Amino acid sequence: MGTFDRYAPFVQDFIYSHSWESLRSIQVAAADAIFNTDENVLLTAQTASGKTEAAFFPILSLFWEDPPASVGALYIGPLKALINDQFYRLNDLCEEADIPVWHWHGDVSASHKRKLLKQPSGILQITPESLEALLLHKHSAIGRLFGDLRFVVIDEVHSLLRGDRGGQTLCLIERLSRMAGVNPRRIGLSATIGDPERTGAFLSAGTGRGCIIPRFEEPRRTWRLSMEHFYITGPQATERALNTTGPVQAEVVSCERLEAGAPTLDDLLEQAAQGPSTDKALALSDLAARASRTGEHATHAGPAASATTDGEVGIPPIAETELMTATDTAPADADPGLGYIFEHTRGRKCLVFVNSREEAEAVCTMLRQYCEANHEPDRFLIHHGNLSAAYRETAEEVMRDEEQTQTTVTTATLELGIDIGRLERAFQIDAPFTVSSFLQRMGRTGRRDLPPEMHFVIREEQPEPRAMLPETIPWKLLQGIALVQLYREEKWVEPPQLDRLPYSLLYHQVMATLAGCGELTPAELAGRVLTLSYFHRVSADDLRTLLRHLIETDHIQQTETGGLIVGLAGERITNSFKFYAVFQENEEFTVRSESAELGTIVNPPPAGERIAIAGHCWIVEEVDWKRHLVYCTQVKGRVPAYFGDCPGDINTRVLERMRQALKESCGYPYLMTNARARLAQARHVAANAHLIDRPLINLGGDTWALLPWLGSYAFLALERLLKIKCAGELGLRGLDPSRPYFLQFRMKADEATFYQVVADEAEKDFDPIELVYPGEVPYFDKYDELLPAELVRKGFAEGVLDIAGMRERVVSWRDRFC
Repeated sequence: MGTFDRYAPFVQDFIYSHSWESLRSIQVAAADAIFNTDENVLLTAQTASGKTEAAFFPILSLFWEDPPASVGALYIGPLKALINDQFYRLNDLCEEADIPVWHWHGDVSASHKRKLLKQPSGILQITPESLEALLLHKHSAIGRLFGDLRFVVIDEVHSLLRGDRGGQTLCLIERLSRMAGVNPRRIGLSATIGDPERTGAFLSAGTGRGCIIPRFEEPRRTWRLSMEHFYITGPQATERALNTTGPVQAEVVSCERLEAGAPTLDDLLEQAAQGPSTDKALALSDLAARASRTGEHATHAGPAASATTDGEVGIPPIAETELMTATDTAPADADPGLGYIFEHTRGRKCLVFVNSREEAEAVCTMLRQYCEANHEPDRFLIHHGNLSAAYRETAEEVMRDEEQTQTTVTTATLELGIDIGRLERAFQIDAPFTVSSFLQRMGRTGRRDLPPEMHFVIREEQPEPRAMLPETIPWKLLQGIALVQLYREEKWVEPPQLDRLPYSLLYHQVMATLAGCGELTPAELAGRVLTLSYFHRVSADDLRTLLRHLIETDHIQQTETGGLIVGLAGERITNSFKFYAVFQENEEFTVRSESAELGTIVNPPPAGERIAIAGHCWIVEEVDWKRHLVYCTQVKGRVPAYFGDCPGDINTRVLERMRQALKESCGYPYLMTNARARLAQARHVAANAHLIDRPLINLGGDTWALLPWLGSYAFLALERLLKIKCAGELGLRGLDPSRPYFLQFRMKADEATFYQVVADEAEKDFDPIELVYPGEVPYFDKYDELLPAELVRKGFAEGVLDIAGMRERVVSWRDRFC
């Protein structure tokens, strides 16, 4: 029986009504795994490939044949907005079969939740935080709600693999399964996963089942991709190259036979040099465009030059005047990079991705000011996690409206699979931190038969005249190139981080278990918590240390019979709605203007000062510190926003590919005029200064720069090794890190001594805790402050610092240079 014939009649009708000519390969492969095995399944495929339908078509067909007696499938999504979107999509599919689709999170009405509790059935869509609340407050109803649970579908699995939130999700599934007496199959969905086998093992932990990862042929993809560079002030890289005296090595894009009477290269360059700066860029762009249209890039050796490296991803050479024709004109004094975005978004539905909420506010405010300066209607929206639900949902509705052509400035909140209509292009300001994030963001476009289209806008301050050498390298440009090339050349995506020491989450699960179950003996508590798969590295001694500390701090109370219950201090934690989440939160203040709620901020300024939120500037009228409210009035102008820290970690493979981009001489088909010029200049500087040949560079006298090309946590381990173990012997002082790119310091020792000493210290059999400064308690996760200091220090030293990666690198330096 074929896959289509195996589907339930209402699924077949759905396929007919949507005029699908055939099933996609992922849908056929998923159906085979779900229908014909009892294993867990991990579905990985490109964005908009139909993963959700691939999972739910067979699940709903099985429910139609044998209706579950409770909630039959649990869909766990990382965002409320994603759940809302999937809720509507699945409702259309299930209505005809009378299979209810429920959702449960903070924005869902109490009446909707009561109906589910009264008649549990069908599919429940939920976030990890809401599932935690459900287990905590409806503990006695779990058996009736989930007694016949058969599937747990986890969407956007990759977003849950890099911190405590993924661990919490796994713990919740295991706790629910034990409470309900079920062992549901797990179906993971993701577009971007590194090391699928490890992820499949993670997904299946504690189930006693294997994990099938279906292999199927995906259609070849073409990316419309560009990357342009802008100095925020001063002449651009192209103009600087034109104004450079002396010979400059040129990059040969291609060779083209010119007919009689055609302009010569000298004619084209003379035309470019005669016009204003924008005309120069266009003239050079046109030259590149003409070269691109000849087809072959004969002089580009190596994989980076070809339009297709592995037959799966093609990036056509850029014809810049065709790809990015301006549809507006930015004000004369506009920021060059933001002006570029302004000019290429009018009349199109676009996303502009940034790497922090502060930057989202600043960029949106600036773009709106350009509209005002041009006397144009505002055409920019904003979307990030600190905005109120109403603001976010308004932006989502406008983006879904096919008649609207607005542009939304956003963070990772729109990175995941929310359906926001037919997006024409995405912009990325600077480079994201991971290949996974790059792929997710680009994948927001290219739906509905359009190719994915993304344009990097790399912004850089002009280097100061007396800037040290490493500060003149365009790190963000190199990072963007590295992210693209790693996937083009190797299909590489960051592997999951599954070997942490999650003590913050351990506290959370201990407290959640006691709050939900009531009094437990220490042995019973250990049996429920330490047997959760995610805590495989946590020892019984670790748990004993934690419990003693929690009893001392009154988070846990010991009864007369020796049992454990939640203490008074612990109740203040578990009774708060903020307890359900394990990700770090700042102390937030709700911002209001008259009756409208705008969103939240941290560290509100005093009355009379200005704040930026919702893409506008506001003056603070009053701060209610007791109720955590800020009252404000909208005014014109702009001001930096602050919502809390926005860290990002970069893998060592990305840094190594950045080094390769600086070393190799080939071009990349997606680089535009300024970016090509800036890369050429950086390569020239790097070659002359031998930045690629050796990691340690003398900057004059006893001042040195170290470029280790290590990821964030190996870099951090190296930084601490130098300060704690090597500084005395090397005479090292004034160490100034620019993580994770380079360190600058003053040193008495010579280069060979540096390599020898650092490698010798790294090779010693030292306790990782020795790389934690005396008295330091490095808080990373939400509940670290409530843990005993010794566990926080141990978790940082053994679970965060990449000592092995650091050790391997510095030993290679000694072996090579000594």
